[in-house]
Amino acid sequence: MQISPAKENILKRIRQALVNPTPVPFPQSEGNSSVFAPQKQENEIEFAENFGLIQGRFLYCSNIGEMIQQLQQLISRQGWAQVFCRESGLLALLQEPLKGLLIADELPEADVSITGCEALVARTGSILMSSGQESGRTVSVYAPVHICIAYADQLVYDIRDGLDMLTEKYKNKIPSFITLATGPSRTADIEKTLVVGVHGPKDVYVFLVDAQ
Repeated sequence: MQISPAKENILKRIRQALVNPTPVPFPQSEGNSSVFAPQKQENEIEFAENFGLIQGRFLYCSNIGEMIQQLQQLISRQGWAQVFCRESGLLALLQEPLKGLLIADELPEADVSITGCEALVARTGSILMSSGQESGRTVSVYAPVHICIAYADQLVYDIRDGLDMLTEKYKNKIPSFITLATGPSRTADIEKTLVVGVHGPKDVYVFLVDAQ
């Protein structure tokens, strides 16, 4: 079978390319290296600064007792009457301090929802969550205010580190839904004007507990 000159020309160029492969244009973006600037400060500071830049509200707590105290003060100051939470670990901590306020079956009625998280990502100020949590998919986005309670050992620098943490935790049973919440919800769909709190909570708080 005779090969046409045009096809022979293409095959010739392919053979030449295999002999002399084209170098990778950005070798630093391949493998385990990062294209982002290296970390310059502690994760706690990095997260607090980046979370604040996206209108998140960050509260540092040295221990669980301080977290509960600050949470009580925040709820009282804001006048919230219905606090939704369905995570058993958090319920065990908050049932007595928030007695009369906690609900676990009427999310549409809630003023604020409280969840944990899978990780906090310092470089982007993001909260990493999944459907593997007891809160499921809706709790963090349905109420007008979302409070996330996290611990220091959940704080990582980059998204890759958070995904590695998920893989280590769930092994071969990775949750079907993984999301990164980066500050309050926002959209500019309406007349290109940025509006906060349209498709999710208008305020997001993170309580970072240093010691359990």
